This record gives sequence, C-alpha cells and structure tokens, in this order.
Amino acid sequence: MSHALSYPIASQNALIYVRLTMVAFLWGGTFVAGRIVSGEMSPLVAAMVRFGLATLVLLFLVWKTEGGLPRLTWRQSVLMGLLGLSGVCLYNLFFFAALTEMPASRTALFVACNPIAVALAGGLIAWRLLPIGQVVGICVALAGAVIVISGGDVAGLMTDLQQSFGRGELFMLAAVGSWVGYTLLGRKALGSLSPLAAATWAALFGSMLLALGLPLAGTAQVLQLPTFTCTLAIIYLVIGGTVVPFVWYYSGVRTLGPERTAVFTNLVPVFGVALGATILHEPVGASMLIGGTLVIAGVTLANRG
Repeated sequence: MSHALSYPIASQNALIYVRLTMVAFLWGGTFVAGRIVSGEMSPLVAAMVRFGLATLVLLFLVWKTEGGLPRLTWRQSVLMGLLGLSGVCLYNLFFFAALTEMPASRTALFVACNPIAVALAGGLIAWRLLPIGQVVGICVALAGAVIVISGGDVAGLMTDLQQSFGRGELFMLAAVGSWVGYTLLGRKALGSLSPLAAATWAALFGSMLLALGLPLAGTAQVLQLPTFTCTLAIIYLVIGGTVVPFVWYYSGVRTLGPERTAVFTNLVPVFGVALGATILHEPVGASMLIGGTLVIAGVTLANRG
C-alpha cells in the first residue's frame, strides 16, 4: 500500500518541479520586459500597471474556476495585506527602480541571492539548522548563477561589486528582503485558501497599496500612453510574469515549503541570460553552459527527498 501511495505523491511533486522551473523561465523574461517598461514609466506607475491589470485577470480566473474570492478571517486579512505589501508593492517598486539604475544582468545576480536569504531567515525564525544537503545544493546553485552572470570572470565581478555598490544595488537588496518576507509569509497565509485565491488576494491588496501612492507619480506620468513595444512588454509582465508564475509559486510553497521552493529562483538568471541571447542575439559561452549545469544540479540536490 505504501508503494502504491508513493506514486501519486512523486508524480505530484514532479509536476510542481516542472511548474517551478517554468516560473523561473517566465520570471527570467521579466528582466527584458522590465527594462523596456522602466524606460518609459516610473517604478510606481510600472508596478501599478503590472499588478492592476494582473489583479483583474486573477479576479476573472478565480470567479471562473472557484466561483469567486473566499471570505477572509481577520488573521488571513492581515497576512494577505502583508503579502501584498511585501511581494507586490515593495518588491516591484524596488525591482523597477533597480532596473532604471543598473543593467538587467546585475539585477539578476541579486535574484540568485533569494534562496539563501529565504533559507537563512527561515532557519533563524524556526531556530533550526538546515539539512546539509539543502545547504550544499543552495551553495552550488548560487555558484552556478554567479558564473553565468559574470561570464566566467567571478573575481572581476566581485571586484566590480565592491567598487560600484550604488542605488541600484541597494534597491535590489531591498527587493530581496521583500521577497524573503513574501515567501515565508506565503505558507502561513495559505491555510485553507487555494493558490489562485491567495495570489488574487495578495495582488488585490498590493494593487490597492500601489494605487494610494499614484498621486506621488504626477498626472503626466500616470496619463502617459505607452508605445507599442512597451505595451507588449506590459502584457508579458501581466500574464507571463505575474498571473501564471504567482499561482504556481504558491503551489510550490504549499507543497515543498518556502526554502525548497525559493531554490528555483536560482534558475531565473540562467533563463534571463538565455532569453537575452535569443532575443538580443548575445553570445552564449562556456560560462553559460557550466553555470547553468551547476544551477540545475544545485536545485536538484536541494530538493532531494
């Protein structure tokens, strides 16, 4: 009987791994789209447009598939408000602000820090040591991501970081901190809520918080019409960068836990570089192949068992 039960569980986990890998792929594309949008919109307007539209799509999906949003308890309302503040409002403000200050490749490097930050924060909160296999897997995946982003010149990258740690880097450090809070709170906030309902409530709260700040952007920024290219980038950010990956990410947090789910974000810079090579015709060297292999190996090691 135990062997019979193990097959559905293994199959379910395999599907979640595939979805989390696709989440990383879709989020890798947000660096290209985000650079385009940040060239025409302020961080506040860009974040509001992205999640305002995404919230409408999520509301339609939750109404179509689940009959509408479930009522929240007082505790769930507080948790969803914190999710909206951390993962939607603050993260995206810092994300778009960083993209206006520094190249997408450097931004992607900071995203690779998310799993370590989540794992360390989770361990400190729970007063527990992480399994050695998970620690090794996270470190291997992070090393691979650094190799990919640095083009194999890790020493040069670290020297450059020490010499030019400016506003963009500070924005991305703040973004990493926001994502840590979003991921760790996600498991507590889910409870009886489905991943789709949780993602919708978080997006709704986050959009409302962003809307409160719109007067600070100025009328000219808010009413400015985007170009055709920017419009396509916004559509991608809404569907491919928000609606689909947010629901799948919540599914991973619920099933695998926040630390193991966050490890998959190490794949984001790998896919970001690969998409840059495909879309922008940038060369792919040995560092991409070696680093990408290390990232995949690290993710696999961290999720064993």
